[in-house]
Amino acid sequence: MKPSLTRRQLLRAAGTTAFGALVCPGLPRRALAQPDYRGPNVVLIRFGGGVRRRESIDPAHSHAPYLLHELVPRGTLFPRMEISSAPGIDTSHGQGTLNLLIGRYAHYEDVNGRFLGDRFEAESPTLFETLRKQYAVAPHQTLIVNGEDRTDEEFYAFSNHEDFGPRYRCNVLSLYRFKCFLLRRQLREGKLDEAEEREKRAELARLESLDHRDQNRDGQGPEIEAFWERWRGHYGESGLVNPRGDRLLTELARRAMGELRPRLLLVNYNDPDYVHWGNPTHYTRAISVIDDGIRQLVETAESDPFYRDRTVFVVAPDCGRDDNRYMAVPYQHHFNSRSSREIFALVFGAGVARGQVIDRVVEQIAVAPTIGRVMGFSMPHGDGAPLDEAWA
Repeated sequence: MKPSLTRRQLLRAAGTTAFGALVCPGLPRRALAQPDYRGPNVVLIRFGGGVRRRESIDPAHSHAPYLLHELVPRGTLFPRMEISSAPGIDTSHGQGTLNLLIGRYAHYEDVNGRFLGDRFEAESPTLFETLRKQYAVAPHQTLIVNGEDRTDEEFYAFSNHEDFGPRYRCNVLSLYRFKCFLLRRQLREGKLDEAEEREKRAELARLESLDHRDQNRDGQGPEIEAFWERWRGHYGESGLVNPRGDRLLTELARRAMGELRPRLLLVNYNDPDYVHWGNPTHYTRAISVIDDGIRQLVETAESDPFYRDRTVFVVAPDCGRDDNRYMAVPYQHHFNSRSSREIFALVFGAGVARGQVIDRVVEQIAVAPTIGRVMGFSMPHGDGAPLDEAWA
């Protein structure tokens, strides 16, 4: 008869092998004691949805003066970043965001098989998962700030990779999450009449049904719940007082920096995509709104000792835009043209070389390993190479 495992052996197996997932499902698969994270904070700004170089970093046509004239001189610009033109690699918002998060191109299909659906799941671990598996960082300190009209992107908090997944997920701030919080809180408070309660239960069920990963039904943890309670106290419940669109994302991100102290923050700006409604100024004006939002985020970081001189910003679009002279509104992105794959990246902040322009072609999937290098971990499941010139 083989000797039984000692407690020490059991815990070692639970922390380092798949054996632990069977006998101690509450324990992570790696070593039990994770080191505290002591590196720089990172703010990743998705300059979306879909922005060309011409209207962003081209001095003759830019609608982003703060980015171009204030931030480019303070950092390293990669003006020739591209999205791969390999077969199956599409240029759109969800795909581009996952390229940024996992450092690997992939062909994505809607998980529910919807025609033209955009509900994607990553097969490779995200930056958030990789950071949290390496270091003792709480979920509320790894955040996606997401737009109200892109519910599909609410669920990039974790991948399907067997060694990562929901145990290492990040958290999400959005109006969708606030609405879920508010409905649950109103139902618990017991102040509704019968008709109001029935209506709100139906609305909550509808919102919860959007979460195909079933990760939002039990709330977001005490830190985020307290964040939403403060938001409710400041802006109320109507939705008519708080900012909307990308201005909302800026306000959520600024408040999160002050109250939740995220170490890794992704801001999913998206207003330029409203150009699909048919008015070109929806695109150019939205670029200006994002530009002002970036200014506010930088000023927030510079005014806070937790972030001042301890933060790296990375700015990159999710995709570019088509330049189709035969369309009334040329700023599209669904035709996989060259300009829809031509984007840029700007890196600035703690330790980054100032005033550099790296005039070589780099890939969008370089963003994830670059952030990993900054924060002290690798992205072994990705394919991109870090943009090391930023620290030359």
